Amino acid sequence: MVTKVPEVTIYFWIVKILTTAMGESTSDYLVAHLDPAVAVGLGFLGFMVAMVIQFSVRKYIAWVYWFTALMVAVFGTMAADVLHVGFGVPYAVSATFFLVALVIIFIAWYASEKTLSIHSIYTTKREVFYWLTVLATFALGTATGDLTATTWGFGYLSSGILFAILILFVAILHYVTKAILGAEHRHQSRNAVLAFWAAYILTRPLGASFADWMGKASSAGGLGWGDGPVSLVLFIFILCFVAYLAATQRDVQTKVTARS
Repeated sequence: MVTKVPEVTIYFWIVKILTTAMGESTSDYLVAHLDPAVAVGLGFLGFMVAMVIQFSVRKYIAWVYWFTALMVAVFGTMAADVLHVGFGVPYAVSATFFLVALVIIFIAWYASEKTLSIHSIYTTKREVFYWLTVLATFALGTATGDLTATTWGFGYLSSGILFAILILFVAILHYVTKAILGAEHRHQSRNAVLAFWAAYILTRPLGASFADWMGKASSAGGLGWGDGPVSLVLFIFILCFVAYLAATQRDVQTKVTARS
């Protein structure tokens, strides 16, 4: 059996951060230049189209997977922003809500499948759990990034640096724990899964914070480049990396056993 998600390499993290950043800037651009209801509708439509394509293929295909991740980034950003802008829900409340939702998904996923490993996504049920988790992390990351940048007054750049430090801390803790645990497979596997999802969650506010810093006006603490140009540049970078991965197959996972 072959998994439906990419191998976790340096390319995975690069493209993941680029898609999170583009999801933020694209969502903000669409909402600012279209009627908000139309923008959210388009985001939802793109999300559903991507999901249909992703679930219709039988193996990992680079452009399909990353198109889906990008649409989840856009729609996940809109979902978090709608609660705050449309319904006046404070970022602290929405961040807590999405965190609880994420925990519930993790609990249900583990109770059903006895694993949260990214190397085990080779059944439809696990793929559903995986994308529900990804959607929740994007919404959570959006609310958390806005919480630190605006509500807590850190600003976009400082928020980005904060989340970069937290990711570095997760990486250091992972390798220190790995050295302490030695070669015991069960503990190593749990440590790797925990570190992966912690870093995965934190890359969302990291990418979003830097995208906002580049795109927002100087009066709001940004560089004033504009959300549209930032989205376009990010898209070009994503396109180049995904084309490289599709051509080289550098991120295709090897076959796994049913026990994964």
